[in-house]
Amino acid sequence: MNEIREVIESKAALLETGDAKAILSYYAPTFVEFNLAPPLRQPGDGRDPAPLETWMANFAAPPRREVTQLEITTDGDVAFATSIDSLSAVPRGSTDRFTMWFRVTLGLRRIDGRWLVTHEHESVPFEMDGSFRASTDLTPTD
Repeated sequence: MNEIREVIESKAALLETGDAKAILSYYAPTFVEFNLAPPLRQPGDGRDPAPLETWMANFAAPPRREVTQLEITTDGDVAFATSIDSLSAVPRGSTDRFTMWFRVTLGLRRIDGRWLVTHEHESVPFEMDGSFRASTDLTPTD
């Protein structure tokens, strides 16, 4: 499980460097991705850094990601992990930093001796009061 923890924490730490290729080195060549930005499902190509670079260009500097409450389950060459992560950044054209907490589920497989992400799902809850507003103001204590 230490290898998997290292994969998850290393790819999160690399986000702050802005090195999309290094981040993608922790992903399988093709993977399923459901992240916070539209559309509902993104095609995951572990060889193409362009989508990640385009997303990072929305910020004045590369965002910072923190992984908390990480739980890992393994069975042979397959694992899944859940965590509550935060993303902190300053949107390009703004001076105000935001921090947003969200839920993450990762599926990993051991491929050629390395644990790689094959499935990534990020989400925020939404208000069930009819407004359907994304609950981006939650923190891990909520």
